[in-house]
Amino acid sequence: MTAASPSSSPTTSQRNLGLLVAAQSLGGASPPIIISLGGLVGQQLSTNPSAATLPVSLYQLGLALSTLPAAWLMHRRGRRTAYVLGSVMGLLSGLVAAQGIAQSNFVLFCLGTAMAGFYGACVQSYRFAATEAVGLASRQAQAISWVMVGGLIAAIIGPQVVIWTRDALPMTPFAGSFYSQALLALLALPLLAGLRLPPPAPKTVATDARALAEIARTPQFVVAAAAGVVSYGLMAFLMTAAPMAMVGCGHSVGEAALGIQWHVLAMFAPSFFTGKLIARFGKRRITALGLVLIAASGLLAMAGLALTHFWGSLVLLGLGWNFGFIGATALLTECYRPSERAKVQALNDFLVFGTVAMASFGSGQLMHSVGWAKINAGMLPLIALVLVLLAMQGRGPRPGSSLPA
Repeated sequence: MTAASPSSSPTTSQRNLGLLVAAQSLGGASPPIIISLGGLVGQQLSTNPSAATLPVSLYQLGLALSTLPAAWLMHRRGRRTAYVLGSVMGLLSGLVAAQGIAQSNFVLFCLGTAMAGFYGACVQSYRFAATEAVGLASRQAQAISWVMVGGLIAAIIGPQVVIWTRDALPMTPFAGSFYSQALLALLALPLLAGLRLPPPAPKTVATDARALAEIARTPQFVVAAAAGVVSYGLMAFLMTAAPMAMVGCGHSVGEAALGIQWHVLAMFAPSFFTGKLIARFGKRRITALGLVLIAASGLLAMAGLALTHFWGSLVLLGLGWNFGFIGATALLTECYRPSERAKVQALNDFLVFGTVAMASFGSGQLMHSVGWAKINAGMLPLIALVLVLLAMQGRGPRPGSSLPA
């Protein structure tokens, strides 16, 4: 048994975890700012109404494209270096986006939101860093839960920043919020620079790994990936369109931002007990529950255009994402052997975040052409399809039987 490194001592582990929670609270506030205001600023700056959500779509695309480069940088240079660079990119992205607004330059604003994608990719991986920070397997679930607390704090900070700063610079509405986004990233820099994480484990050579194409064709992977893609893709699609729909129906920007705040809170709050629900009721049932809640959010959105309809729909959408996406992630673990873990997870994330980017790109055009109610109606067949796949797999052989020991 090797001696514990200084980076894995209890005191250092607690310090690292505290820094990651604080960094998550600051870095996780950027997406609500971009999502709440990206479409509204797009409407203000773009001459093409269907391109209004392009800034949000480019953020999602930037996140998807940055996932693998960020992982490569973490592997080569360590997580701290990658996270510090991510925070610098978050700082620059806020400044560039604010300048785009100040100069009424739609392209510059889009560049700023796209740059924020790399920061978002780094923030997404803080939960994995937390498991490395604590070391012991028995403490990893608790570490992830603490990082989720940071997500809850971020869900409050982001929308409140929008409300407090959107009119801070009267000559350039909304620019103050993006300057604030840059400030949040700046505040995260010393926290991330202070991390003392253990070095990455030495690379091992796998002799029993199957080809990725073979794994991707298995029913287990198809169902898990489909559930993840639909859960995350529909959530991102509707969350991007919701602020524009609310403002278009006469609700204020502040009310739209609060709707996103309640939505993001609903996304993260159940994480403290979702694992227990999965352990008690099973992965497929909780995944199916998430998809049913997303469908319910669409039905509520179709029922009316009052503030309660929008907010209620966004809360149900957040809850559905939590159960659906976490359940789908748990289903994914049935698809691979330990030696196949990295490539299968990478393929799954590429499919999920690539779909999120495409969904975000399409939301502005569809919002302009068909309207809010039909967007929500159009998602119901996709949910039904995945529910059928889950039911069919639930009646089949045990998924683990397809993986030889």
